[in-house]
Amino acid sequence: MIGVIMNKNNNEKSLSNIETNGVEQIPDHERDARPSDLFRLIFGGANTFATAVLGSFPVLFGLSFQAGVWAIVLGVLLGALILAPMGLFGPINGTNNAVSSGAHFGVHGRIVGSFLSLLTAIAFFSLSVWSSGDALIGGAKRLVGMPETDLTLGLAYGLFAILVLTVCIYGFRFMLWVNRIAVWAASLLFLLGIFAFAPAFDSHFAGTVAMGQAGFWAAFIGAALVAMSNPISFGAFLGDWSRYIPRETSKARIMLAVIAAQLATLIPFLFGLATATIVAIKAPDYITANNYVGGLLAVSPTWFFLPVCLIAVIGGMSTGTTSLYGTGLDMSSVFPRLLSRVKATLLIGVLSIAFIFIGRFAANLVQSVSTFAVLIITCTTPWMVIMIIGLLVRRGYYCPDDLQVFTRGETGGRYWFSHGWNWRGLGAWIPSALVGLCFVNLPGQFVGPLGNLADGIDISLPITLGLASLLYLALLSLFPETAEVYGPLDARSQEGKTLKPGVRQAA
Repeated sequence: MIGVIMNKNNNEKSLSNIETNGVEQIPDHERDARPSDLFRLIFGGANTFATAVLGSFPVLFGLSFQAGVWAIVLGVLLGALILAPMGLFGPINGTNNAVSSGAHFGVHGRIVGSFLSLLTAIAFFSLSVWSSGDALIGGAKRLVGMPETDLTLGLAYGLFAILVLTVCIYGFRFMLWVNRIAVWAASLLFLLGIFAFAPAFDSHFAGTVAMGQAGFWAAFIGAALVAMSNPISFGAFLGDWSRYIPRETSKARIMLAVIAAQLATLIPFLFGLATATIVAIKAPDYITANNYVGGLLAVSPTWFFLPVCLIAVIGGMSTGTTSLYGTGLDMSSVFPRLLSRVKATLLIGVLSIAFIFIGRFAANLVQSVSTFAVLIITCTTPWMVIMIIGLLVRRGYYCPDDLQVFTRGETGGRYWFSHGWNWRGLGAWIPSALVGLCFVNLPGQFVGPLGNLADGIDISLPITLGLASLLYLALLSLFPETAEVYGPLDARSQEGKTLKPGVRQAA
């Protein structure tokens, strides 16, 4: 139908076949992906116009170009380092990260990861469709005089959403093919933008809030958190793709692929930052109105309109597919008797499309995005930290079959804990997320009850990270987990001890 991709054994895989795998463990003979494929999926999902929009936020917050660079680099680097170990669960367990989290939250408690993936997918799927649709219609207006109305914008949003939904329904291999194209095409187009905007760029752009002035650190940390939300947003999804990587693959190679992919996203981030400074100088009304996309088109050379439209199309496809595919996959495992992967993807897609139209035509886009981004970080980072600490405490040992208990409608197994809930993980995540939300400070958008304790600076991230780490380690020490969760060579497993026959049974 479209073409084929080759696995490492040079066997052809048809892209026209709809993927039938759900969240059950991927058999070893089907695991033919490589760390380089993981790199392409992550980078392809972030090397988009949506990421360029996130890169414009330091200017929207009033920072100078140089301060914006430091905020973006800091946010992306910290996010990449936290994200990297999340790529290991897929090869180890052959399933997505939400199901893998059942080892630390319980087979029922894994719904925390499902909720976080849903929240993230809606935010970034919406951002990709909004930014891509705005860019496409804005470019068409300048090129052929197409009117920029609610109707034309709505049609563009609907077209992108349907295209993304189609790719997600066909599944992993079709998505991998799309992202292979997206990585190279979008990178070349962004690099082409250097020639388009270099004459107008001023690296000494001062912004409206300088270091030492009131509000600088609040703006700087806010911009870093927005940048950090991009790598953190992949935390719940990495297992969706890395589960196709053979389990014996080097863990270092997998983590390096994740970090390299995130560092590569500095291309669209810095493109967005640099062009936002040009918009602020040449068309400041667009910055005042928080309309970076419109401002970019207003200051673009005429010959660059077509590349902008191509970036919009490619970016909308790659970002949207990486967000929506994982959530559809995960929701099918939450309701295994009601929803297949395809049905779940359709359901989440329809709900997301409804949110896109409501959010675009009835809300402030910039405020919605920045608020969602910080809330995602605040709730997702403690969940990721608990998963990573659990990985280290268990020394990488898991029983993939027992992780599938809930999906198969059974009870029991190593990760049943208290009726399917592990209150060690949940007892660390719930208070950490709630306390973190209390310290969020987004002036004019969302300020938690404790958000002003640090002179207006948002300290929610260090609070939630530190609290989650301390609470989880304390709970593991005070209430040790059962011997069965440790590997057979681990002294804590009481070597040779196994689960009693018949523990796991149909519900």
